[in-house]
Amino acid sequence: MSRQYFGTDGIRGTVGQAPITPDFVLRLGHAVGQVLRKTTSRPTVLIGKDTRISGYMLESALEAGFASAGVDVVLTGPLPTPGVAYLTRALRLDLGVVISASHNPFADNGIKFFSAEGEKLPDSWELAVEQALEAAPAWVDSANLGKARRLEDARGRYIEFCKSTFSPQLSLKGLKLVVDAAHGAAYQVAPHVFHELGAEVVSIGCAPDGYNINEGVGATHPETLQAAVRAHGADYGIALDGDADRLQLVDASGRLFNGDELLFVMTADRLAQGHAVPGVVGTLMTNMAVEMALKRMQVEMVRAKVGDRYVLEELQRRGWSLGGEGSGHLLALDRHTTGDGLVSALQVLQFIVGQQRTLADALSGVDLFPQKLINVRLPVGFDWASHAPLAQAREAIGAQLGDRGRILIRASGTEPVLRVMVEAADADLANSAAQALADSLPRA
Repeated sequence: MSRQYFGTDGIRGTVGQAPITPDFVLRLGHAVGQVLRKTTSRPTVLIGKDTRISGYMLESALEAGFASAGVDVVLTGPLPTPGVAYLTRALRLDLGVVISASHNPFADNGIKFFSAEGEKLPDSWELAVEQALEAAPAWVDSANLGKARRLEDARGRYIEFCKSTFSPQLSLKGLKLVVDAAHGAAYQVAPHVFHELGAEVVSIGCAPDGYNINEGVGATHPETLQAAVRAHGADYGIALDGDADRLQLVDASGRLFNGDELLFVMTADRLAQGHAVPGVVGTLMTNMAVEMALKRMQVEMVRAKVGDRYVLEELQRRGWSLGGEGSGHLLALDRHTTGDGLVSALQVLQFIVGQQRTLADALSGVDLFPQKLINVRLPVGFDWASHAPLAQAREAIGAQLGDRGRILIRASGTEPVLRVMVEAADADLANSAAQALADSLPRA
């Protein structure tokens, strides 16, 4: 059975259009409650959200849906997605629910779930919820309705958790940081985390109005952070996205470091502390230069499909801790059960402070390979995998690249195009090779 509502990261869409409507969300809460009650007689769920104006409406609908199924609700108000995952586990609750559309504009919203262990739930659980959505509701009587309460100290608990992932022997004293919360879920959390560890903090993107989440700020608009770091003479800048599970980092010169580079630094930090790192997980898009640099440190890198969900699955399968993707979704499973922009930032700063090295110095031997990506719109039904001219071009270019480059060809999961990517140490070669591969294909 294929999923109708759940995507790779919960249920997401434009508010007011199916499925992000109050009637559906009420039904969703009821359906999830029915699934929970099959294994727990009186479940309790935690609901957090970001700062979108639609969060009020969706929170109320979810609360009503859960109550109608006999499920108690704990409300946190605005809280980062990884904060919900942490508190669900710390408070021994049965489920964590996040109302957020992450880095999307304010007109979108979504709902995603975490298990009692603070981990993403399997496809089988999502299918069970979809089956419950198709079934008739089973309203409980008045005596068994769920109750709701607010967790007043949710932010403080999560702030302390984030701080606990940073070495107690170290401090951020002497560092001036610009912290950009994207007018999102971390606006009341992120500045405090770094300030309480000793840093001088300049806050931007911390004035949400319900409509400005991710608008010109945050991890999706790092140019704002770059300008602020230079304007304030800061040592580093930290940008999160709307739900604070993604990280972008900038140094004093305005140089932007992507997730691939930060994953390398997190690995270097573990090794510098004498911890074993048997391997890390990247994605099909992880820069080859990082893979080669990790290999020089005798750390294996395995590639998962694009998406932090797939990185997490591969880490769990191998029993490893560190993984991530270039967009800034980074995982440190020895610190948290899910991707966390604040925790990731602290792991990078821990290396900077502990080793007394700048990020630029730490990455001096990691020169990212140029990547050229061309989207080719193919005729409907065209079988590109068995297209002889593409296979011939791929073989010839592969021989030309040798071990100093690679080819990645994959069908898009969101639009009818074939993504042709070539990565090479030489930019001109990457461009010409990608174009040659694209030219071997018919166009729609």
